Amino acid sequence: MINLDISNIWGEYTLNDLLALEKEVFTAHRTLIDGKGPGSDFLGWMDLPVFEATEEMRRIAAAAKRIRESSDVFVVVGIGGSYLGPRAAIELVKGQNHNLRGKDPQVFFAGNNLSTRAWQELCALLEEKDFSINIISKSGTTTEPAIATRALKWMLERKYGAEEARKRVFVTTDPAKGALRQMAAEEGYETFVIPPNVGGRYSVLTAVGLLPMAVAGMDVTEVMFGAASAKRDMDVLSFENPAWLYAAGRNLLYRNGKAIELLCNWEPAARYFGGWWQQLFGESEGKDGQGIFPATVEFTADLHSLGQMIQQGQRNLFETVIRFAPLRKKTMIELDWKNLDGLNYLEGKSLDFVEEQAFLGTLAAHVDGGVPVMLVQADEICDRTLGELFYFFELSCGISAYMLGVNPFNQPGVEFYKRNMFQLLGKPGYEKK
Repeated sequence: MINLDISNIWGEYTLNDLLALEKEVFTAHRTLIDGKGPGSDFLGWMDLPVFEATEEMRRIAAAAKRIRESSDVFVVVGIGGSYLGPRAAIELVKGQNHNLRGKDPQVFFAGNNLSTRAWQELCALLEEKDFSINIISKSGTTTEPAIATRALKWMLERKYGAEEARKRVFVTTDPAKGALRQMAAEEGYETFVIPPNVGGRYSVLTAVGLLPMAVAGMDVTEVMFGAASAKRDMDVLSFENPAWLYAAGRNLLYRNGKAIELLCNWEPAARYFGGWWQQLFGESEGKDGQGIFPATVEFTADLHSLGQMIQQGQRNLFETVIRFAPLRKKTMIELDWKNLDGLNYLEGKSLDFVEEQAFLGTLAAHVDGGVPVMLVQADEICDRTLGELFYFFELSCGISAYMLGVNPFNQPGVEFYKRNMFQLLGKPGYEKK
């Protein structure tokens, strides 16, 4: 269950300041529920969490079983939400080093950059490996994944022949339209659906995220159960709802000059979860001259790089810290008879204990230094907790964006760089004006 502690944002703000936002939060949440706000055509993510497996989830499980039996490597092709969601999920639950374990297929990601070095490295990794691919795109024409798709299809056909290669391509796309849907129909690829009413950055609980998760050995029914539990628990129109507290707290801080939010993770495996969060809030809120700039840090590592800036730089930021319940299995610090490192005072203490004191010391230092901190408290890292976190942040983002007065579900600014790039590349229809 997700809990939110906002006790460390007070100082120049009071509880009354937060309570003064109650009507705004209510209106924003009600607007989401009623589907009457800007972007209401893209509220399908609110209906995704379910307690029982759907037919699509059963198809995903069957496909994942075949992939796991036939492939050493699974390549996920996508960018934005088609990439960050699956990678965030797999790395948080399975660990950063999941590809070094022999039990599950290795999962690599392609089509999220235009780096020749990264592409050649992936090609070298695929040599002498049996692999399958998952192409994720609503349109099929986004430049980065489309280039990777062309090359990977050719590699599969050269390695296996056209008929066998066809069985190793899995497509996640729009149910009815788009170049990728047409390609899948013509080539006979197995397909999964991105619902038309679900935007990319809200799509992690569709086949976009669930198929890669299942291939990596995660239990997607547990992920969905966690999300459904969060949906049930957060269907509350009051400050008992942690999504209300988070949306109101960050807007209160923003209106008082805190224009940067740092999502602070104390788990290295949460790095790409931070990337997913960053896209979710950045694309949803950053428009019309509005928006809190989302950035991520990993502690304790970044305390040795950005810690000085956080502690004594401009007072224009606040922190949202995610804390997970500790593991049941402990790692203890042993005695060293020479004690050259001076650590014998920690003999018999667990690594969790040391990390907790580092967290508490950092929290006190940052709050004393004028950095408000909100604390997201979650259960131990597992499939179910992951689902809870995904839904909590999605709901909070929708509420928060409506409080800002912006459409949470469009991203018109993204098209500007694409237009310029297409003009420079000479794409038909984008001639320089």
